[in-house]
Amino acid sequence: MSGASPQWFDEQYNNRARVPDSARIMARWTEASALSRELSPQAKLDLAYGAAPSERLDLFPAQVDQPAPVLVFLHGGYWRALDKSDHSFIAPVFSDEGALVIVPNYALCPAVSIEHIALQLCQALAWTWRHVADYGGDPNRIILVGHSAGGHLAAMLACCDWKAVARDLPRHLVKGVLSISGLHDLAPIRRTPFLQADLGLDARAVRRLSPVHFPAPQAPIYCVVGAQESEEFRRQNQLLRQAWGESVVPHCEELPGLNHFDILRDLVDPQGRSHQLTRKLLDLRWYSALL
Repeated sequence: MSGASPQWFDEQYNNRARVPDSARIMARWTEASALSRELSPQAKLDLAYGAAPSERLDLFPAQVDQPAPVLVFLHGGYWRALDKSDHSFIAPVFSDEGALVIVPNYALCPAVSIEHIALQLCQALAWTWRHVADYGGDPNRIILVGHSAGGHLAAMLACCDWKAVARDLPRHLVKGVLSISGLHDLAPIRRTPFLQADLGLDARAVRRLSPVHFPAPQAPIYCVVGAQESEEFRRQNQLLRQAWGESVVPHCEELPGLNHFDILRDLVDPQGRSHQLTRKLLDLRWYSALL
């Protein structure tokens, strides 16, 4: 990789170009998300977690009568595209299984930096911890699931010093993370022309914003990637286990037959491997016993 050309990095990281039907898959996300909101009359949409217009989140209550574990889903789009409204389809299956689901928005590059996005999401998680009990959630059982750039953000948040964000927050706010096709080292992103034009990364930002350089968190981190994804995405999937060890990253897997986009179908499929890993993080065994 060290001597690779800019074209090679573009080929490795341009997932829309690598997957011929990516536009159709993302259109289906948007359609399924609109239907999910329509069929979820109890959902609370566009709740403000901050003052900026981008600082809004959608909340989908659990279909249970006791405090529910909380799944916060962080969308991808290379920090510069997509919206929470494209990802409501994540919520129904998990809310039916007993989890409260939150999908936050954040500002997009190049209008803001990746660091700004990470700080926004710190505030989204702080709001979640402070307010989720009002909607039937358990603030002591918050997990993160992130896709692509969202996987990067989820891994960063797992390492956050929450007492530095606000003194009322618990030291270990995040209880687990699933990074799906996550980007854990931003050094190659800096060398990818179609991204660097909007992201404007320098060497200091790469070091400061790459989870692979952070001390290991106490929460368990699971990492999955599609076996049909690029060499670089499959390498990125291994990096946190290499940095933090198997005790912190007990699951680090390539999922057969999946690419960068249809891997989210696996997340919402009750038989899917990423769905089962998410259930494990949520500890939904108690709910299964009620079925």
